[in-house]
Amino acid sequence: MLFNSYYFVLIFLPLVWCGYFGLNRIGKYKPAQIFLVAASLFFYGYYNWYYLGIICVSIVINYVIAKSMGDERFDRHRAKILALGIVFNVGLLLYFKYTNFFVDNINALFHTGIMVKKILLPLGISFYTFQQIGFLADVYRTETRGPKLDFWDYAEFVAFFPQLVAGPIASKNLMEQMKDPVRRKADPDHVAAGLMLFAVGLFKKVLIADTFSRGVNWGFSNVAEMNSIEAIIVMLSYTFQIYFDFSGYSDMALGLAEMFNFELPVNFNAPYRACSIVEFWQRWHMTLTAFLQKNIYIPLGGNRKGKARTCLNVLIVFLISGFWHGANWTFVVWGLLHGMASVLNRLFRRQWERLHAAVRWVCTFLFVNVTWIIFRADSMRQAWQFISRIFTGGIGRVSELLVTRFPLIESEVLNSSLAQHYAIWAFLLFGFVCMFNARPYCTRQFKPSVCNCLGTMVLLVWSVLSLAGRSEFIYFGF
Repeated sequence: MLFNSYYFVLIFLPLVWCGYFGLNRIGKYKPAQIFLVAASLFFYGYYNWYYLGIICVSIVINYVIAKSMGDERFDRHRAKILALGIVFNVGLLLYFKYTNFFVDNINALFHTGIMVKKILLPLGISFYTFQQIGFLADVYRTETRGPKLDFWDYAEFVAFFPQLVAGPIASKNLMEQMKDPVRRKADPDHVAAGLMLFAVGLFKKVLIADTFSRGVNWGFSNVAEMNSIEAIIVMLSYTFQIYFDFSGYSDMALGLAEMFNFELPVNFNAPYRACSIVEFWQRWHMTLTAFLQKNIYIPLGGNRKGKARTCLNVLIVFLISGFWHGANWTFVVWGLLHGMASVLNRLFRRQWERLHAAVRWVCTFLFVNVTWIIFRADSMRQAWQFISRIFTGGIGRVSELLVTRFPLIESEVLNSSLAQHYAIWAFLLFGFVCMFNARPYCTRQFKPSVCNCLGTMVLLVWSVLSLAGRSEFIYFGF
C-alpha cells in the first residue's frame, strides 16, 4: 500500500488510528498491539500477499534467535547464535535480492547457461533485514534484554507500518517507546504535529518528486537524443527527485509515527548543503549511515588501526552500502566512488578545509550529481553515455518533449501559457531554494497555531486532489 493513495489517506489510516486508540482506551492493550501488527502486515501485503510469508518467517526466526541469545543458559554460545542470526538474515537478503544478479554474471563470465527462475523481490526486505540485524547486535551487546522479550513487542517493532517498507531504520529505542503505557493514550498535539509533517511529506512526493520524475524518465529513455543543456536539466531533476521522494517518504513516516505517539529517527538534514562527501553522508539517509558505522565500520576497527586500515574500512562500508541499494553494477560503482571520495576527503582534510566554502560546496554538489547518474542508470554503458552527453551534446534549445514533462496543472487552470512554458525552470529554481533556505520540518519544534493549521490543510488538500495513478517511492526498489 502506498502513503500517496486515496485508500491509505481516506480509509486505512483513519480506521487503524481509531481502532488502535479505541482498544487502548477501553484497556485492551495487548489486543490493541496485535491489531496494529495485523494492520501493518495487511498494509505490507496489500499488493502482493506473497510478501507476508517471508516477513512473518523472518520475524519469528529473528525473535527466537534474539530470545535465545539473551538467555543466560546460552551465555557460552551467544557469539555463535549472533553469527547464526546474521547468516540467516544476510542469506535471506542474498537469495531474494541477488540470486539473479550472481547467476547472470556467472553466465556472462564463464559462458554458462545456468537457468534460474526469476525471484520476486519482497518489498522493503533490505530495510527490515538491516533493522533486525541491528536489533540482534544490540541484544548481543546486552543493550536489550533477550529473555524478557515479548513476541508481540518484537513483531510491532519490526512490522510497524510507517517505517516498514523504506525506513527510517529504527533502533531498540522504538521498542522501548512501544512499551511505554503513557503513549497508549491519543494525544491531540501529537496528532496535529504528525499530520503537519505527513502533509509536508505528501506534498514533497506528489507535487515535487513526481513532477521531476516525468522529466527524468524521459531523459533516461532518450539519452542519445539529448543535448548538453537537456542532459544537465535531467541530471538536476533526478538529484531533486530522489531527495524529495525519499525525504518525503521519511517525513510521512515520521508524521504517521507521531500520530501514534512514537518517535522515529530523523533520516535527512539538508544533505545538499554539504561541503564534503563526509558531511553529505552525515546528512543523507542518516539511519543507514548510523547502522553501517555501528555494525560494520566500528567492528572492522574503525579508525583505531592506522590510516591504511581506516581507508580500507571506509571503502568496505561504502561497497556494502552500494550493493545494499540494488543488484546492479551501477550501485557497486556508485558506492565505490563515494567510498574513494570519502577516503580522499579524510586524507586531505586540512587542504580541503582551506578552500573557500563555496568551492567546497560546488565540488561536492557536482560530484553527488554525477554519481546520481550512475545510481539511476540501467547500466554503466547508459551512465557513461549520459555523462558524455553533458560534455559533447552541444548547446541547443530545450526540446518541447522535455518541457511538456513538467506540466503545471495549476497554470492550466489559470490558462497561463507563460507559466506552462517556464514550469521546468520554476521547478529547478524551487529545488535550489529549498536546498539552501528550507530547514527540514522534521527538525523543527511543533507549535500549534492558526498558520500551521491552515498550512497543513492547504498542503494536504492540494496533495490529495493531485493524487493520480500509482507512483511508487524510489526506495521501494531497495
